[in-house]
Amino acid sequence: MYISLPDRGSRPAPGSRTKRVSSVVVTLGVVSMVTDVSSEAVASILPLYITGALGLSTIAYGFIDGLYQGVSAIVRIGGGWASDRADHPKWIAFFGYGVSALAKIWLLFATGFAAVAAVITVDRLGKGVRTAPRDALITAASHPDNLARSFGVHRMLDTVGAAAGPLLAFLILSFIPTGYNVVFIVSLSFAFAGVVLLGLLVPGLRPRAQRLAEGEPRVPFRWRSLADPRLRRIVLVAGVLAVLTVGDGFIYLVLQSRSSFAAQWFPLLYVGTNVAFFAFAIPLGRVADRFGRARVFVLGHCALLAAYACAALPFGGIAVTVGCLVLLGAFYAATDGVLAALAGQFAPPEGTASGIAMAQTAVAVGRLVGATGFGVLWFALGRELAVVTVAAALAIAIPVLLVAIRPLLANATPTGNAP
Repeated sequence: MYISLPDRGSRPAPGSRTKRVSSVVVTLGVVSMVTDVSSEAVASILPLYITGALGLSTIAYGFIDGLYQGVSAIVRIGGGWASDRADHPKWIAFFGYGVSALAKIWLLFATGFAAVAAVITVDRLGKGVRTAPRDALITAASHPDNLARSFGVHRMLDTVGAAAGPLLAFLILSFIPTGYNVVFIVSLSFAFAGVVLLGLLVPGLRPRAQRLAEGEPRVPFRWRSLADPRLRRIVLVAGVLAVLTVGDGFIYLVLQSRSSFAAQWFPLLYVGTNVAFFAFAIPLGRVADRFGRARVFVLGHCALLAAYACAALPFGGIAVTVGCLVLLGAFYAATDGVLAALAGQFAPPEGTASGIAMAQTAVAVGRLVGATGFGVLWFALGRELAVVTVAAALAIAIPVLLVAIRPLLANATPTGNAP
C-alpha cells in the first residue's frame, strides 16, 4: 500500500501514473473511522436491543433494519446534487455528519418502536446527505486509474472503526450487561469527534473550480447528463443485487440460534466481518482497477451467496461462524468502494457526486426492500427456509447480471472522469 501524506488535496496531473493515495483520502478515512466507531457500536447491539431489551418481534426488527439500510436513499441524490451544484462537497458532508451526531442524542431517550424508528431515520438521513459528497471528494483527489484503490484505502480505514465500535460495545456490555445507554453515550462522543475532525482537517476541495483551473471548459450540471446508459446499467444491476442482500443482523441472529459461540460473542460478530473487510479492501480494489470494476462488483456477491450457505447449514460452531464472517467481509470489500468507483467512472465530471448518489440510492432502496421482506419471510417460513429462498434467488441473479454488465467490460478506460 502506498499512501502519500504531503499532498493536501491536489489531483494528480493528467497522464501521470502515480500509485500513491492522496492525503485527502487518508484524512477522510480517519473521519469515517471515528464516525464508524459510533455507528457500528450501536448497530452491533441493535438486534439484541430491539428483540431483547425492548421485546419487539423480528418483523419490527426487519422494518428498523430496513430503515437503517435504506432510509438514506431519500436524500442521497439530494446530497449529491447539492454538492455538485454548490461545488462545496466538504460542507455538504459536514452537514450530514452533524445531523447524524445530533440524532444519537435522542437515542438515549427512545424506548419504543416508534421512537427508535424515528431516531434511526434521522441518523440515516444524515448518512444519506454525507455519503456522495464525501465520495466525490475522494474522486476529486484521486487519479482515475487508482480510483478503486483509493476507495479501498478509505474503506479500509473506515472498517477499522467499524470493527472497533462493536468491540467497544462488547466490552461495555461485558461489564454492564444492561448498559445499552452507556453504549449510546460513547457512540455520541465519537460521532461528534468525527464532525470536528472533518471540519478542521479535511481541505475544502472544489472539484468544478479545480477543473476550470486545469483549463477544462465550464459545463453546468444537468440531470440529463446522468443518462449515460453505462451508468444506468450499473444502477439497475446494483439495485437488483441489493434486494437480495439480507442485513448482517439477520445472518448473525441465524448464527446465534444454532451456535453457543455466536450467542456468547454476538457483538463481536460485527468485528469479525469488519476485520475481514479490512483485510480484503485494498487487494480487491487493486483487482477491480486491473481486471474490471463491474466484474468484481457482481462476482463479489458470490461471497455473499457462500455466506448464506454457511448460515443455512443445519449445524453451527466456531468454524461455520468464522467462515461466514470472512465471506461477508470479502463481499463488502468487493462491492462497497468498488460501486462508488464504478459510478464515479461513468458519471460526467460535472455530476460526479450525483452519479455516485444514484448508484448508492439504488442500493439503499434495494436493501430497505430486502431487509423488510426478509423479516416477513422469516416470520412466515422460518429462519432456515427464508435464508435458502434468498440464496436461491441470488444464485440465479449473479450469472444473469454478469451477462447484463458485459457491455461495460469493454470500457476499461474511464470516460466521464478520465484525464
